Amino acid sequence: MKRLREPLLLVLILSLSACTATGLDGRSTEERRQAILDMRQEVLTELYNIKPDTQLQIGNASGYAVFANANINVVVASFGGGVGVVHDNNDSRDIFMRMGEVGLGLGAGVKDFRAVFVFHDDHALDRFLDVGIAVGGQADAAVKAGDLGAAVGGEAIVDNVTVYQLTQSGLALQATVKGTRYWQDARLN
Repeated sequence: MKRLREPLLLVLILSLSACTATGLDGRSTEERRQAILDMRQEVLTELYNIKPDTQLQIGNASGYAVFANANINVVVASFGGGVGVVHDNNDSRDIFMRMGEVGLGLGAGVKDFRAVFVFHDDHALDRFLDVGIAVGGQADAAVKAGDLGAAVGGEAIVDNVTVYQLTQSGLALQATVKGTRYWQDARLN
């Protein structure tokens, strides 16, 4: 049992450190904010190129959020973490956020993806900012490295929120049930 426990602990530590690394360490608060805003613009530009009607959808919504997330799947567990920003279209306010996720299920690999949430009404936006928890299932396959490869992402509509997922890079095959927590980043707001 001890021989099995130590490698699993090492994998868990490496997974968590990889998932929580956002590439923003060592930067000033303003540089961190700007890096997240730049990521948002890149993701929205890519989404609008892939699915042009989302630009009007986002413009007419109460708000939207864009997150960058790294996810690691290790046999029966998955871990993830990332950063993002929620934009309230009603008052043009940006709220900087963090996220973390843990899941159970079969999978293997590493996946770097972006998620765009479109909040179709004020209640959905307020609930996300106040509660910020999502529980769901996911089954996907992604093989992508830069501009090479393919990704199977998706679009889901739940409780007046549409979610788009764009895979950036990675190799993953997974079927997991996971919980994701989103919270406001006190250091950046």
